[in-house]
Amino acid sequence: MATWFDESRLDDGAVLEVRDVRLRALAETGARVRRAAGDAAEATAEAVERAAELARPRAVVAAGPDSRLLRAVLEPWCPVPFVAWPGPALPGWAGSLDLVVVLAPDGVDTGTASAVAEAVRRGCQVVVACPPGSLVAEHAAGRWSTILPSSSCDQLATAVIVLDYLHRVSLGPEADAEQVADALDQVAIACSPHRDLAVNPAKMLAIALADANPLVWGGSVLAARAGRRVAESIRRASGQTALAADAEHLLPVIEATRQRDVFDDPFADDVGERRPMLLVLDDGAEDPVVREHRGRLQAAASARGVRVETVTTDAPTEIARYASLLLTGTYAAEYLRIGLVED
Repeated sequence: MATWFDESRLDDGAVLEVRDVRLRALAETGARVRRAAGDAAEATAEAVERAAELARPRAVVAAGPDSRLLRAVLEPWCPVPFVAWPGPALPGWAGSLDLVVVLAPDGVDTGTASAVAEAVRRGCQVVVACPPGSLVAEHAAGRWSTILPSSSCDQLATAVIVLDYLHRVSLGPEADAEQVADALDQVAIACSPHRDLAVNPAKMLAIALADANPLVWGGSVLAARAGRRVAESIRRASGQTALAADAEHLLPVIEATRQRDVFDDPFADDVGERRPMLLVLDDGAEDPVVREHRGRLQAAASARGVRVETVTTDAPTEIARYASLLLTGTYAAEYLRIGLVED
């Protein structure tokens, strides 16, 4: 059974209506962030007041499987040692002088509940974003524990709750929920299914992805994490290869690509293979190393005739830029899913 990409489906109202549930969920990402922040506002304010009465923690430990997102945001910024610990336990040294923060969007993960219970047992300060009454919330009950109630299973919305708290206690960068939600709303408008592909960046990106093996690169730590999530979405949507990696790992792939011949017959069997395509997620980072890596990748792509697509954002904060890049890439993956048909 052959699979091919029909770009006309991206502007077909009947097809898009069938996929409305998925597209609507993407469009509502900003609303979920706002709702989660509102639900947790009172508990966050109380937690900030409580933290003012305590000494600054010796270290911050992000526990649970979603801890890597917090690491991407906090590691370059946090004024105390920061550790991401995604397993079902805690570092052996974590104790009463340390702060343990946990993202538990659905609150049912037994490994996360175990880590929270261990933090409470050791007397750590504990801040958990999870649904009230959930398994994780039950294990978080303790003298030094704070539960930031989350009504959403959205990882990003839950992360914004915790990051906002950490910013307000001077342990993290600005992560204003309204700015993140605004950035997400702008992407939802630009990538709406009601905008035709001529002016829709996600639909245009989906067309570019359809006949390529995407190589996804983000220069900053957060852009790189967004790249890994976008590559995962592309793989799930299409079943095709999509690699997200650092520049040093992508360069050999690009440099080994056969030079495109302008006289190649695109319908010939020996030249119909998928070529790599470099997808750059640009969050505006201007670190000299980032610029140098971007330049090397683009130069190698130009030399080998590899197509380059760039997703940009002008959102005001780091987490908002991450959210914007991630949502644009996720929209593109969904349009890729919509356009693929089997004969």
